Amino acid sequence: MTQIVVLPHPELCPDGAVLEVEPGTSLCTALLQNDIAIEHACEQSCACTTCHVFVREGGQSLEPADELEEDMLDKAWGLEPQSRLSCQAEIRDTPLVVELPRYTINMVSEGNSK
Repeated sequence: MTQIVVLPHPELCPDGAVLEVEPGTSLCTALLQNDIAIEHACEQSCACTTCHVFVREGGQSLEPADELEEDMLDKAWGLEPQSRLSCQAEIRDTPLVVELPRYTINMVSEGNSK
């Protein structure tokens, strides 16, 4: 099992959390399985940016983002060098520290799905 520390987020995880996750699990799935209701409007198909996270520590252990993920990340709110789409970040054996952004851009729920 791999340890994932989720930093406090005012709505989704006010006290923060420490998760034990099976390697090979996507970060998005791990958050959802541990009752952290991160948005995932495209059902984890790398077609939106709602599951955007910042990997503050341990990110070098993840596979690099592919071209599709990089293209989607360009549309994410608050993009940083540590940004990843949690649906594409597969957990390995290295512990991670993750921060959830304060905002997300959800084109579907905001009525902009053209």
